[in-house]
Amino acid sequence: MSDPTAPGPLAATAALMADPARARMLAALMGGDALTAGELARIAGVVPATASGHLARLAEGGLIAVHAQGRHRYHRLASEEVAAVIETLGGLAARLAPPRPWKHGEAAREARLCWNHLAGRLGVALHQRLTGSGWLTPISGGWAASDEGRARLSATGVDLDRAMVASRFACDCMDWSERRPHLAGGLGREIASAWLDRGWLRRLPGTGDRDVLARRRVAITPAGLLGLREGLGLAAA
Repeated sequence: MSDPTAPGPLAATAALMADPARARMLAALMGGDALTAGELARIAGVVPATASGHLARLAEGGLIAVHAQGRHRYHRLASEEVAAVIETLGGLAARLAPPRPWKHGEAAREARLCWNHLAGRLGVALHQRLTGSGWLTPISGGWAASDEGRARLSATGVDLDRAMVASRFACDCMDWSERRPHLAGGLGREIASAWLDRGWLRRLPGTGDRDVLARRRVAITPAGLLGLREGLGLAAA
């Protein structure tokens, strides 16, 4: 079996992410939606034929998965591990770059989706609340829910049985903008899904065809502010 950390495979994967057009496509797919080649071409600023070539390379490299439906082919990130690497690389790039103002807008920093879970200041605050209160307790490689944690999360609409089906129930993902962990795994996915379905969170509109965060920005609604305060004692700005 080949070593994925060996120079060859590592360099090949890094090269796939290094191309600016492919990097924009991967960033756009961090919103969790499956997108067509045409949508990704507009986001990346390339013609459709070039986009198809980029997407083929990303699929061959195992970074994206492709689903055919009728005449359309939809593209999504291949796994939560891929999403975690992209989020971590974003944070590393921010730390290594010269100091400069946050350019993606405060809305994206306040709350956004990291593939299928909640990130930004809200995601970090949620992680701190759940772990600091003992509602999530540490286990090898992640977190387990205490009885009180299960009761509180269930009361906010989170389907814990579905969360348990994931390969990891709850684990850390280093937040790109805040440089502290937010919650990933099955629990992170189900929290974001439940709160969007309940109307506690709403997706914000994009700012143009090339906005890589268009499908990632979310905002807390008044109902969400009340629900988070009453259900988890979490006060969000």
